[in-house]
Amino acid sequence: MENNCKNIEVHVMHDLTKRYFKLGMPCFKPTGLLFVLFLSVLTGLAKNARATVTLPQVIGHNMVLQRDKPVHIWGSAAPMEEVTVRFRGHSVKTITDADGHWLVSLPPMHASSKDADMVIAGSNTIVLHHILTGEVWLCSGQSNMEYTMRKNSKVASVAIPKGFNHSPVDELQYANNDQIRIFLGLRKPMAKVHPDHEGWSVAKDSALRQFSAAAYFFARKLYKTLHVPIGMIANAIPGSAIEPWLAGKITAIDPASDALYFDYSKPGKFYPTLVRPLAPFTIRGFLWYQGETNCFMNDSLQYAYKMQALIDQWRTQWGDSTLPFYYVQIAPFYYAKNKGDYPLDIYTLPKFWEAQALCLQIPHTGMTVSTDLPDNLNNIHPPGKWVVGERLAAIALAKTYGRSIAYSGPTYVRSVTAAGKMELYFTNRDGGLVSKDGKPLTYFELSGPDGKYYPAKAIIQGDHIELTSKDVARPVAARFAWTESAQPNFYNKAGFPAMAFRTDNPYKHRHILLQ
Repeated sequence: MENNCKNIEVHVMHDLTKRYFKLGMPCFKPTGLLFVLFLSVLTGLAKNARATVTLPQVIGHNMVLQRDKPVHIWGSAAPMEEVTVRFRGHSVKTITDADGHWLVSLPPMHASSKDADMVIAGSNTIVLHHILTGEVWLCSGQSNMEYTMRKNSKVASVAIPKGFNHSPVDELQYANNDQIRIFLGLRKPMAKVHPDHEGWSVAKDSALRQFSAAAYFFARKLYKTLHVPIGMIANAIPGSAIEPWLAGKITAIDPASDALYFDYSKPGKFYPTLVRPLAPFTIRGFLWYQGETNCFMNDSLQYAYKMQALIDQWRTQWGDSTLPFYYVQIAPFYYAKNKGDYPLDIYTLPKFWEAQALCLQIPHTGMTVSTDLPDNLNNIHPPGKWVVGERLAAIALAKTYGRSIAYSGPTYVRSVTAAGKMELYFTNRDGGLVSKDGKPLTYFELSGPDGKYYPAKAIIQGDHIELTSKDVARPVAARFAWTESAQPNFYNKAGFPAMAFRTDNPYKHRHILLQ
C-alpha cells in the first residue's frame, strides 16, 4: 500500500471516478481478481451516479401530440449527456446543457389514430406507449372550467340535443372513445417526476369522472367533426382570480392608459406550478373559463387589461403569438347579494361582460355567451356544460379549422335614431334574428337626453331591431341585457344567444391591442 492517492492507476474513464479518488479514498494497487472486483464496483458507482433521463408530467403514455406543427419533447439528464428521441420514423438527438436540461423538436406530422411508441434514450431508456397525433388544447380557469363530468352526471336530465344519441347528463355511461385523451394538471403531481409516466388517460371511466366537463364536450364535438385524435389538458383551479395565472405580479396600473406594470420576479401563484411546467408542449390553442372571482372583486375595464396580459404572457411562454384563445363570458348570477369586501350592484356583471367582450379586439380570440344556461341565479355553477363545450368547439371549428359554420350570437355594431325610434344593427345574424321562444323580445331599454332608461318594445325588422318606448320621445341610447339577472330570448336562427351591450359604451372606441 502507498499513502499517496495520486499514484493509483485504474482505467475507469469517467470524470466522477477521478473526483472520487481525489476525495481521499485509501490507496492501493489492486491485482488479479481483486482488480476486477474493484473495477466493477467503481464502474457501477459511476453509472448509478449519473443522472437518469427524466420527463415532465405532461409527456407520457397515451398522450396526443399536436399535428402539423413541430413537436417539442424535453426533460432532464446528466450535464452534457446525449439524448435521442425516436418517434414514427423520426430520430432527433441533442446534448444537455450545463444544468442537464434538454429539448428536441420532432418535425411536423400528420394526424394519426394509430398508436405508436416513443423512445427517449440517454444513460437510460424510456419507452412511451399508445401515442396518437392530432389536436391538443389547454383548458384553464376556475370552478366552471374545473366542473367535472361527475358533477355533470348529477344534474337534472334534459332532452336529447342535436348531435347526441342520449342525454348529455348520461355521457359518462357512453364515453369510450380511445381517440380522445385527457391530462389533468394538478399542482403537486406537476411538481414531481412521475416514474411511470401515467398522466394521460383515455377519456372514460374514473379518469373522465374527475375531468372538466366543458373540456370533454369540446373534445367530443371536435372529434365528431374533424375525425382526428383529440388531446385535452386541463389545469383549472376553483375560486381562482386571474391574477395567480399571470407571469408576474401587477405592481401598478397607469391611470392614463390603464396599462399594467409587472414584477416578473414574482409570478402569480399558479403560473410557475400549473402553466410553465406545461410549456413548451405543442398545442393548438387555449380555452379559458374564468371571471366570477374577479367580478366579485368589482373588476370592470381593468379585467380586460389583465386578460390581455394573460393572453400575451401565455403566448410568449409557448413562443407563438398567434395561438388561439377562446373563452366563455360568465353566466348571470346574483352578485349584488354578495356581502363581501367590494360594493356590487345589479350592473356590476354587465360591466364585467363588457370588459370580457372588449378582449375580442385581441387577434385570434373568440368568446361564447352563456346567459341562457343558469336554471337558478343563486347557483354560480350553471349546468349545461355540454353547451359550453360545443359552443367553444364551434368557435374553434370556424376560426381555427376554417369550417363554414355559425359560432356566435347577434353582436351589436351600430344604431340609427330617427322619428322617436332607434334601429339596432348586428353582425353574426346567421340565418336571421329571432325570438327563441316566439314571445316579444326581452331586456331591451331606451334612454333619452336625461340618461334614464325605460323598458323598450323591440321588433325584428329583417336585418335589424326597431326599438320604441312610450316613456322616451327622443331616444339617445339603448342597452340590452343590462342587469345581472338577464336571460333574454334574443338569438340568431343558428341557436346562439345575443351578447349584452349598451350603445353608450364609454370604452367602445378604446383599443386595448398590444403595441
